[in-house]
Amino acid sequence: MILEEQRFIHEDLERLEQGIADRLREEPKHIRDRLNRDHEISQLLDQIQKQSAELLSIYEDASGLRSKEVLHIGSGDTFDAFYQQLNEIKEHHARYPNEQAENSELRYKPRRTGDEQVPYIVESMFSGEEAYGRFFDLHQSHESYLNLPNVKRLAYLQYLEVFDNFAAGYGGLKRGEKLTDQYFKYLGELQEYLESFMRRTRPLENLDKVFSQWDQEFEAAWEKDEIDGWHIEKADAKASAPAKALSTAEAVWCDACEKEFKNENVYKGHLNGRKHIKAAEDLKKRQELATAPVNGNHKTSAHRLKERAVAEREYRVKKLTGAMSTEKEDTRVNVERRQGMTDRERAQELENYYNENGQGVPQQEEQEEDLDENGEERIYNPLKLPLAWDGKPIPFWLYRLHGLGVEFPCEICGNYVYRGRRAFDKHFNESRHIYGLKCLGISNTHLFRDITDISEALKLWDKIQRDQKKSKVDDGSIVQMEDAEGNVMPEKVYYDLQKQGLL
Repeated sequence: MILEEQRFIHEDLERLEQGIADRLREEPKHIRDRLNRDHEISQLLDQIQKQSAELLSIYEDASGLRSKEVLHIGSGDTFDAFYQQLNEIKEHHARYPNEQAENSELRYKPRRTGDEQVPYIVESMFSGEEAYGRFFDLHQSHESYLNLPNVKRLAYLQYLEVFDNFAAGYGGLKRGEKLTDQYFKYLGELQEYLESFMRRTRPLENLDKVFSQWDQEFEAAWEKDEIDGWHIEKADAKASAPAKALSTAEAVWCDACEKEFKNENVYKGHLNGRKHIKAAEDLKKRQELATAPVNGNHKTSAHRLKERAVAEREYRVKKLTGAMSTEKEDTRVNVERRQGMTDRERAQELENYYNENGQGVPQQEEQEEDLDENGEERIYNPLKLPLAWDGKPIPFWLYRLHGLGVEFPCEICGNYVYRGRRAFDKHFNESRHIYGLKCLGISNTHLFRDITDISEALKLWDKIQRDQKKSKVDDGSIVQMEDAEGNVMPEKVYYDLQKQGLL
C-alpha cells in the first residue's frame, strides 16, 4: 500500500495547486475577502510543504518497504496481487457499510459568496479597532507606556505619532532610564504585537526571512557602533560624541542632562543644581560600566549586554513600523476622525460596521459586486454625508467644519430645510426666498433677513407700512389759504369749502 499512498499524495498535491489557482483567479474587492483568501492560500501552501516532505521520505525509502512492495508486484503474478487488493477493499466496505466516502474534488474548492457552512478564517483574528488589518490597536501598549516612570504624559493620538521614536526629546526616555525591566517588557509587548499584526495582514510573505535579515543588519550595525542613541560612552565623551545641532551659536549642550542651555552663564549656574549632579554621577557610572572589560573586551560587559538587548528591541520596532508606515498613518487619521465624532455618530458607525461585517457573510452589495441597477459602482455612505463634485461623500471633518449636521427650516420658502449656517445665510438673497416674500405682498425684501416665519414677516410688514403712513407729509397741508373774513386754512380745506359754496 506504499505505492497507493504515494499516488494519493501526488494527486493531493495537484488538487492543492488547483485550489490555489482557483483562488488567485479573482481579486476580491473587500479587504476581509482578500485577507481570507490569502490566509487560505497560506494554509494550502503549508499543506503542500507537509505533503511534499512526506512524499520525499517515501522516495528516499529509508525502511525499504517501498522496494519490497515493488519487488513483490513485479516478481509474482500481477493479477493475483490485483485481486488480493480488491478483496481487501471489499472486506473493508463489508465491515463498514455505512462509511461515507470523502469527495476529494471538493476538499480544496474555494468557498462561494453567501456560503455559510464554512466560516471566515479572519473573523476571529482582528479586533473591531483593527478593522481587518487596516489600523493598529495600540491601546494596551499606550497604557503600558503611561505606566513607565519618567515618561511624558501623551494622549493616544500623540502616542501614535512617536511610539516608534525612542529619542529623549520625542516622548522617549533617557539612555540610563531605559535599562529597567518594565521598559524592556514594554518593548517586548510592542514588538510582539507589531509582528503579530504583520503576520496576520501579510500571510503570503516570507516574514521569517525578513526578520532574519533585520537581525543580521542589527548585528552588523551593533558591531560597528552605528546604532543611534547607543554609542559606546567614553571618558572623553565631549570630544568623541557627535556634535549636537544647537539652536544658536552661544548655546551650550550638557551631555549629562542631555539638554541645551542658551549661553555659558546659564550653563555654569546649572552645574551646581542637584539634577545635574545626579545626572553627572549616573553618566560617570555608565561610562565606567561600559568601559569595564570582561575577559579583555569591553563589548561583552554586563552593562553593554543589557543595552544591546534593549537596543535590539527598539531597532526591531522601528523596522516593523517602517514596513507598515501606511497602516500607521491610516491609524492616526482614523483616531483623529473618530475623536471629532459625537457619541451618537460613533454608535451609528459601529452599527453600520456590524451590519456589514458582523456575521462574516458578504452583504447584498458585495454579492452584486458593489453595482447598482445602472451598472455603476455603489457609494458607501452610512452617515448620509453630502456628495462632492466628484460624486463621492465629502470628508467628515469638512462636514463638521461647515456645520452641515445642523438644519435650518424656512417657512417662507415652503418649509424648505437648509443644512449648515452658510447655506442658510445665503438663501435670503436667492430667488426661492424672495419669491416667497412677494407672494405675501412684501416688496422691500432686504429688510426681512433672518426672518423665516410667515407670521413674523407679516407683522413686520404691517409695522413698516404704519410707520410709513405716519411719517408721510400731506402736500395739501403745506399751502395756507385765507378767506374773505380773514380765516386761515389749508389749501385742500379751502377748496373743499369753496366747492360746497360755504365761502
